Order: sequence, then structure tokens, then C-alpha cells
Amino acid sequence: MTKKESFAKNRIRSIGFAFKGALYLIKTEASIKVQLFVAFAVTIAGFYFQISNTEWLFQIAFIGLVMTAEGINTAIEYIADFIHPEYHKTIGHIKDISAGAVFIAAIAAIIGATIIYFPKLF
Repeated sequence: MTKKESFAKNRIRSIGFAFKGALYLIKTEASIKVQLFVAFAVTIAGFYFQISNTEWLFQIAFIGLVMTAEGINTAIEYIADFIHPEYHKTIGHIKDISAGAVFIAAIAAIIGATIIYFPKLF
């Protein structure tokens, strides 16, 4: 019988796996690199325009939403390709729906950014 790891040790290992996954996503996916650049740009804009704490919360939430959706989209695409490597109409629909979810998150983020920055620019 093997000794069961402590809760804390198990959580630390889980965080390590999550960090490894995030790094893999950043290293391998062009779209997440674009989203990181945009996140960096709006963060600089936030400091420049001295956005409020509430605006920061929304901005961070939108960045997290888009990047999380992209990560889930990538995972779904990997699973779909693993299950059915050759083209399949249903797999194509699944991938399209997953990409559509990222698109919806991005549109929400663009609308949020417009609400935050439009009054500061004009």
C-alpha cells in the first residue's frame, strides 16, 4: 500500500501541472500570444489613464475570460484531433462552436474596453 500524499503537497503538485499547462499554451498557440500582447497593451493603458479599481476589476476579468476561453478551446481542439484525426463533419462543428465561444468572449472584452476607454480618449 502506498502512502497517500498530504492535501497541501497534492495542491502544490496540481498548481505545478496548471503552470506547466499555461506555459505550454503560451509557447504553442499563436492566438494566446496575440491575446497576451493585447492584455499587456490594455494593462499599460490602464496605468496611463489611471482607471478606477472597478474598471481594473472588469479589465482583469475580461482578460481572464478571453484567455480562459482560448485555453479551453485549444484543449477541445486537441481532444477532437486525438479522437478523430481525419476530417469529420461533427468534429468540425465542435471545433467551430469552441472557437465561437472564444469569439463571444472577445466581443464582450472589446465592448468592456470600449466602455472603459472611450470616455478617456474622447
